Amino acid sequence: MNMMLLRESDFIAPERIRISGRRTKHIREILKTETGCSVKVGKINGLIGEAVIESDDNNQIELTVNLHSDPPIPLPITLILAMPRPIAFKRMLPAIVSFGIKELHLFSARKVEKSYWSSSVFDELDELVGLGLEQARDTIWPNITLHKRFRPFVEDEVPTILAGKVALVAHPGSGLTCPAGLAEPSAICIGPEGGLTDFELEILLRQGFQAVGLGERILRTEVAVPAIIGRLIHATTKN
Repeated sequence: MNMMLLRESDFIAPERIRISGRRTKHIREILKTETGCSVKVGKINGLIGEAVIESDDNNQIELTVNLHSDPPIPLPITLILAMPRPIAFKRMLPAIVSFGIKELHLFSARKVEKSYWSSSVFDELDELVGLGLEQARDTIWPNITLHKRFRPFVEDEVPTILAGKVALVAHPGSGLTCPAGLAEPSAICIGPEGGLTDFELEILLRQGFQAVGLGERILRTEVAVPAIIGRLIHATTKN
């Protein structure tokens, strides 16, 4: 935890908070801080600053808060991701959030098992997002939208999502390498482990996506996602 994330319910006064549970354990056992010491904090969808420990008993810690700095600038990248295996998604989501992705669309495809959508991982979204924000010292909560029907999503909603963006779809065997050096906002679509079907790819291309790849090797989704975002981060921070 590089920053303690604060919720509105933590505040007992405008500049004072009371916390318990995982965060108090982290302060005591990991940071090993005592009364009078400060820790890095940030309020969800708000500013970042410091909090000084005022009191610590067995059940809770009270701190005085000074919030004064803006969170990092979000990446101008929209991620459109075929729902991964839940166990993999549980590892991926904090990393996606820590990159600074603020718009994530999870969609279904032929090779996405229907059981994925009833996974308990969706009950853990808030916790996983929080872990990613804490890691990156960010406070801006991302928008995560689920789309369980492929064709209505692509034909009815994707055009609005792509407005004003460079649209790329990762597809093994594409003759074009995923670009680095883009200055414009972008949207990247990454399919399921087994790949998009020819039909699905055709529909995406008709909506304005351009097929790109990362070379001849076929990567797992949890490897391809950070690899592609890494290239686009370079692109969006170059200038």
